[in-house]
Amino acid sequence: NQTPVTEFVLEGLPNTKELPSLFFLLFLLLYLLTLLGNALTLLTVLCDPRLHALPMYCFLSHLSFLDACLSSVTVPKILAGLAGPGGRTISFGGCAVQLYTFHFLASTECFLYTLMAYDRFLAVCHPLRYTVVMSRRACVGLAAGTWLTGSLHAAIQATLTFRLPYCGPSRVEYFFCDIPAMLKLACADTAANQAVILANIGAVGAGCFLLICVSYAYIVSAILKIRTAQGRLRAFSTCSAHLSLVLLFYGPPVLLYLHPSSSQASDGAVAVFYTAVTPLLNPFIYTLRNKEMKKAL
Repeated sequence: NQTPVTEFVLEGLPNTKELPSLFFLLFLLLYLLTLLGNALTLLTVLCDPRLHALPMYCFLSHLSFLDACLSSVTVPKILAGLAGPGGRTISFGGCAVQLYTFHFLASTECFLYTLMAYDRFLAVCHPLRYTVVMSRRACVGLAAGTWLTGSLHAAIQATLTFRLPYCGPSRVEYFFCDIPAMLKLACADTAANQAVILANIGAVGAGCFLLICVSYAYIVSAILKIRTAQGRLRAFSTCSAHLSLVLLFYGPPVLLYLHPSSSQASDGAVAVFYTAVTPLLNPFIYTLRNKEMKKAL
């Protein structure tokens, strides 16, 4: 049967069908708090002239916007699926848009974390050159570069995934249209696609993480050279929030994409963490561990 599939049915999250109302309220609360926290962070940075002029908070405003959008790509569809069986249906075009948008936002966030690590490296290791190198124009250009690179990366992923024929089955064993789940439904050999996609994601993820590690190696070395304990603590406090976010962002996807043979339940739990929980935690981490943000709020 070579009839093209026109729509897919998302299986949703495992172990949620017994108590759909409870999980609906839980994810609705999670989503509203995510939007509220990130909107509050974004508005605080935009409304405070002192924070708005600093590169680190300019990047933080981009991160808050990305987190709110990333959560909006997946969580509303989870809520629709929990509300009723009809909410799990998604058109072929809608599935392609969801996959592209998810990888566009996630890869842009990956590049942004790398850029934020470079910003912290300049602030700690080269404080006298910081304002010259990280000027307003450079800050805007670098931020725009992360969005452009993220869109190109996502276009490659979506093109490689949806150039394959899909002629049935149409049930996606996942709660949103992601690459591993979609490749299982393709009516063709996907070995080459899996290798190229995994290499692409691996190169981007590993490259960004390596650059972040190098930046923090220089940062730690510079902090250890500071003579006073108060100076070391102050220098470390400027980086601790970003480092926490990096660990939360990179940990779950590594488990998911490097272990494609793991169970659906474990994959679902890991994916929910980095698509719904991490965007909720990010604004609170930056607010609770940053004196400037507390003061601005």
